[in-house]
Amino acid sequence: MNLLEILRQTLGTFRAHKMRSFLTMFGIIWGIASVIILVGLGKGFMVDQKEHMKTLGKDLVIVWGGRTSSQVGGLAAGREITLTIDDARLIRDECYYVKNVSPELRRTIREVSQFNSANRGVVGMWPTYQDFRSLLLGEGRLLTEEDERDGRRVTVLGYAARRQLFPGQPAVGSTISVKSIPYTVVGVLQEKKQNSNYNGPDNDYLFAPYSAVSRDFPPPGNKPGMVKGYLDNIVFEVSDPETHEEAVAQVRRSLGRRHHFDDKDKDALFIWDTMDGSRQLKKIFDVVTLFFGCVAIMTLCLGGIGVMNIMLVSVTERTREIGVRKAIGATRRDILRQFFAESAVLTSISGVLGLFLGMGLCLALQAVPLPDFVPHPIISPVSIVAAIFTLSLVAFIAGMYPAQRAREMTPVESLRHE
Repeated sequence: MNLLEILRQTLGTFRAHKMRSFLTMFGIIWGIASVIILVGLGKGFMVDQKEHMKTLGKDLVIVWGGRTSSQVGGLAAGREITLTIDDARLIRDECYYVKNVSPELRRTIREVSQFNSANRGVVGMWPTYQDFRSLLLGEGRLLTEEDERDGRRVTVLGYAARRQLFPGQPAVGSTISVKSIPYTVVGVLQEKKQNSNYNGPDNDYLFAPYSAVSRDFPPPGNKPGMVKGYLDNIVFEVSDPETHEEAVAQVRRSLGRRHHFDDKDKDALFIWDTMDGSRQLKKIFDVVTLFFGCVAIMTLCLGGIGVMNIMLVSVTERTREIGVRKAIGATRRDILRQFFAESAVLTSISGVLGLFLGMGLCLALQAVPLPDFVPHPIISPVSIVAAIFTLSLVAFIAGMYPAQRAREMTPVESLRHE
């Protein structure tokens, strides 16, 4: 029996049992589509999270002063470490693993425009901060090195701050009173969708040169821990993601030498390493993706069990036909090839349809707007390869066992079957 004859008989069997063939194929179709969609969602979660992390900043490390937990050089443990502008300059000048650095001096001050008033935070920083903190310009201009050097009273408004102080009105070029001191608005930021921050969303703040903020709004001298050049924290960007651990260690050594604490003392500085957080999130989402993939593979295997079950039913129903064919000269190999071909064709057609369905749904979901908490699935070549490999294994097992059963039937016993 040649391949064309086998295929003709296989298609004839499918036409004779349309509903049963469709339901069997649906299990395989949905199994293949599930592998692609679920793994795609896992990959989508990972990519979306990376994009959200980028809104906080690029390769970002934030440093706060802590309290020492060990004695060094005759100094008692428990000393409070207060960061100052000299620390930021030290990191800028000495730490070659650090690409960019900026101080952060935060003040919550009353602001008044000709249209409204607010009581929002003002952030004093160096201009490089705007780049590695991903502050994207909506209109006007960003702060410049000249603004910092000259201590100019200029500010860039966050999206929410602009809406409150200038509701429906042009902001760039206007003047606002910040604690009775006039500041010129030179720019407005784009709206920033953040799911992580360390002092509140950037949309809510006003940004100004550090030199101007430290001069115009010095910290209260009677507050404990306040010293000349006091900073709330220091933010820096590492030069190379591969050396970010060395960059953090280098900063610890420099600040430890200046403030006389052991650079191994983890309590002396509180450090938020966003890259370390990204690695942990990647591990979590890798596990989630693997779980999704395993669930989808199990769904596909269940579809294979359905194929095997239907083929066993088909063998039982066609027992007499098998006996007749053997009686007129069909070999055991012919019977094996016939039933195995039926299973292979069934799973192959289902697999192709499942691949198209899975990829089609992924592309459709990528093209439509989704809520923020729902990721856009990404078609993963790994998931396609895994689905095809699993389908091949399922097709072989689901087809070979019923075909072996059919091959082993004897003509006499088969012809007696009613």
